[in-house]
Amino acid sequence: MNPPAPSALPPDFLARLDADESYRRAHFPVARDRIFLAHAAIAVVPQVAVDAMQAFNLASADGSLDYSGLLLQDMDRIRGVAARLLGCRAGEVALLGPTSLGLSLVANGLDWQPGDEVVCHHDDYAANVYPWLDLERLGVRVIRLQPSEPGLLTPELVASALGPKTRLVALASAHFLSGRLLDVDAIGRLVHHAGSLFCVDAIQTLGAQPISLKEVDFLSADSHKWLLGPLAAGVFYVRAELQERLRPSLQGAWNVKSPNFLAVDSVAYEAGARRYEPGVLNATGLLGMEASLEMLLQVGVERVASRIDDLRWCLAEGLLARGWRLLGPARRATSDPTGGILSATLDRPAGVLEAHRTLLSAGVVTSLRHDREGIPWLRFSPHFYNTIGEMDRVLSLLA
Repeated sequence: MNPPAPSALPPDFLARLDADESYRRAHFPVARDRIFLAHAAIAVVPQVAVDAMQAFNLASADGSLDYSGLLLQDMDRIRGVAARLLGCRAGEVALLGPTSLGLSLVANGLDWQPGDEVVCHHDDYAANVYPWLDLERLGVRVIRLQPSEPGLLTPELVASALGPKTRLVALASAHFLSGRLLDVDAIGRLVHHAGSLFCVDAIQTLGAQPISLKEVDFLSADSHKWLLGPLAAGVFYVRAELQERLRPSLQGAWNVKSPNFLAVDSVAYEAGARRYEPGVLNATGLLGMEASLEMLLQVGVERVASRIDDLRWCLAEGLLARGWRLLGPARRATSDPTGGILSATLDRPAGVLEAHRTLLSAGVVTSLRHDREGIPWLRFSPHFYNTIGEMDRVLSLLA
């Protein structure tokens, strides 16, 4: 037998989290001792994910696992859950992490020609820069977007970089430091109108912000940030019409048809996005990811995004009142939407380091990041289960 699929949470789950602190702490054990505001780094997993992974490990220990069912039917079920979150077909989802693996599969799987161009943002997280820079060895020209602020990638800026030789535009759905959100639909339309392909690194929004794949060709995201899943369990989306065009650059006994696990005389790939999964999958992590995805789907990603926005702006307003400077917009406005990331600094850099230590000693987990000029930024990234009371506590510590 195999571990069961995650059971449904009660319909009033979100309301119970708000009303009952012991209930919140039972489902998010980190809240017992800490205020965790580093979901843009390596997030903590909720209890439902821990339970799912533990059930797998216990069945693995006593020998009761049906591995054939686990690696086929169970993984197909998880693809279906991921497809519900992404709004696509299950056959367009490969269960691969980390994010850089999916991005590298795109970089290595297209038939590049000398003179082709790739557009990217050099100040994106490095995982979404190096796969494209490496293409220069093939004669590909990398066009680096240079916005006035990290992540401020307007459709106009992207349009100015497109040309007749643009083969691919590769951008992040949100900037890892400024938190600026990418207008995925608008930019995707521009890219496709120019006859190019669009690849999205979605790790900093998937699970925390709604996303449309209408104008996306490839997407990669690990689960260990806003999806509240474990490390190295993730999703890689490839539009169905492009799967014959994106050659799998990894081959193994699982993505190449191998009757009875015996090699045959030619390479024929499995149907759908399974062709990008060369070997056995991270079953433990994917079962944990599935439980977290089901939780987010039940709460509703729109509601998750709204809650995160309230928490972010509670922090932002309090930080501004205490003399901090924000990276990104300083006022809440629908015309300039932000994601869950809030980065702030002080005129005195040492004060940022002191604040980070002060918070950590009080059980508040944030991220310390530096920009290209070496300026330190304190990065806050709350999730939907955090509370306004926790934000008030953080601000009182910074007073």
